[in-house]
This record gives sequence, C-alpha cells and structure tokens, in this order.
Amino acid sequence: MKAPQPEVVVSSRSNPGETLRKARESKNLAQVDVAQQLNLTLRALTQVEAGAFDKLPGHTFARGYIRAYAKLLELDQDRLVADFDAYTGTDSAGSSVHALGRIEEPRHLAQSLLRFVSVGLLLALLAVSFFWWQEQSTRDDSEAAVSRALEHVEVESADGTTEIHPLDEPEDQAVADGQALITESVDEAESQLAAAAETTTPLAEVPPASTSQPVSVVGPAATAVAPVAVAAAAAVSAALPNTASVVDAPVAAPVQAVAGQAVVNIKFTANCWTQLTDANGKVLFSALKRTGESLELAGKPPLELRLGFARGAQVSYNGQAVDVAPYTSGETARMKLGQ
Repeated sequence: MKAPQPEVVVSSRSNPGETLRKARESKNLAQVDVAQQLNLTLRALTQVEAGAFDKLPGHTFARGYIRAYAKLLELDQDRLVADFDAYTGTDSAGSSVHALGRIEEPRHLAQSLLRFVSVGLLLALLAVSFFWWQEQSTRDDSEAAVSRALEHVEVESADGTTEIHPLDEPEDQAVADGQALITESVDEAESQLAAAAETTTPLAEVPPASTSQPVSVVGPAATAVAPVAVAAAAAVSAALPNTASVVDAPVAAPVQAVAGQAVVNIKFTANCWTQLTDANGKVLFSALKRTGESLELAGKPPLELRLGFARGAQVSYNGQAVDVAPYTSGETARMKLGQ
C-alpha cells in the first residue's frame, strides 16, 4: 500500500489559494516568511491566497505563483495548477509554465518613469552647474582685465613727455624724478656762481664794520662787485624758475561746488604726484604737481585722494584741514574724503 500524501483534497472549482493558505497555517508559517522565500510582496501573496488573481500581473504569472507556492509547501503542484485553471476558467495548453524557485516581479511602468525622471533631473543639474561655472569664469576674467588696466598710470613729466608707471609705485617714482630735477637745478646754480667768482677781480680788503653802519665800496672794488651780483642773480633765477612763476602767477578764482559736491584744496610744499577720483569713478585730476603749486577741485563725495609724497601736500576738505598722517604708508598716502 502507498503511504497517504500530505495534500488537501479540494472540490471542483475550489480556490487553490485557500488550499495553500490552510496548508501554510498547518505548518505554522507566517505570510512574511513565505513571501520572502518566494520573492513576492506581502500584498501579492495575500492576493494569491484570497483568489484575487485578476489583480496580479497576469494568469501566466499567477499560475507560476501557485506552482512555486505548492512546491514550497510540498503539495501536488499539477493538482493545484489544474484547480487554478478550473477556478479561473483558463487553459494552460500552449503555455509553458515551469516551477519557479524564485519569482521575479514584473517591472512596473512607474519604476521606468522614476528612472527617466531621475536621469533628466541629473542632466538638468549638470547643465545649470556648467552655465554657472562659465558665467563665473567670464566675470573673473573681466575683473582681472579691469585690475590689469588699473595697474599702470600715465604721468606727464617736466619736459612734456608722458611716462607710464606701475600703480604700486607711480607716486614714489614721480617724487624721485622731482627731487632729481631740484638737485640738478641747485648744482647748476652753484657751478654758475663758482664760474662767475673765478672770472672777477678779487675785492679789496674791507675792514670790518659794525652792523649799525652800512659799508660803502667805491672805486675798483665797486666795479668788481657789480658783475658778481648780476651773475649770482641770473644763476639763481635760472635754477629756480618755478618760484618766479608761482610768485608772478595770478590768483585763480575759487572753485564753486554745486549741490551734492565737495571741494578739495591741496597746497604743495614739494613735488608730489596726485590723483583725485570722485564717487562715480571719474578721475578728476592725475598728474605731477610741483613745489609752490596748488590744486582746488570739486566733485561728488566720497572722493578718493592718492598722494605720491604725502609730506609735501597740505590737504583741506570743504575748508577743514585734513591730517594725512594716519593714511600715510612710507612716502605715499591713500584716503577717502567725505566718507
């Protein structure tokens, strides 16, 4: 005699899922464990046991689920598949359904759509990053070009030529040039005085006199003094042309500031390269000013002032004296007036 098979006898058109559920409960197996072993979702396994095969991806997959479930529970697979066909009214002829140890879920449209959207968002992010990087590079190049353009400044020298100085040191260079001109002028005056003294006849010795009585020289001595005095005056006048021009120059009319402007006045006691820029970035003045000259300009504040030789300039803003010492570095000074 054959040993009885551990299978459940079912009637015609019975739900095979109900048979599988009872067999699972008789073996004390949980739905979660069975779903994990069959690689099914808990929802799909519940639909199989409830006989809701129309909610599954298709009868072919549902038939495979029944066969794999029966194999896991050691039931007659062919009998349960036949019950499935009778229950659903389908015919398995022509279909090749094999026992599935691991059942793969069909790929849903939502998963494909999610992947497509993710790839699109990634490409959009990359495009935005690229355009942002390109814009930043263009902006950096523009700023670098402007910075390079401001690294040099043109300074007009005394002989009418134009010299280009680096922005970090135009003031120092201009001051050095001015000081060299002054030294050359003084040396030339001294040489002319020495030459005039050598060509004149020595003066007769004159006894010392008190300061209260003037000394008068007559005769040959007076004749000798005249050319010396004339030569000395001519040499001093040639060596210091700026002083004469400053004394003889007419006084300029004071600058009248319109509404929203301020007046800057600078008096120069030494040669000094000067640059004054208004709040709009317009350069109001940029040149070398010499000893004894002055500068008075009006512009929209704050006004940026740069001095090549800070000790040689006396600055006032709207009639108030400005101390340039706190803004001085070395011999140069940079400050903003009216800030």
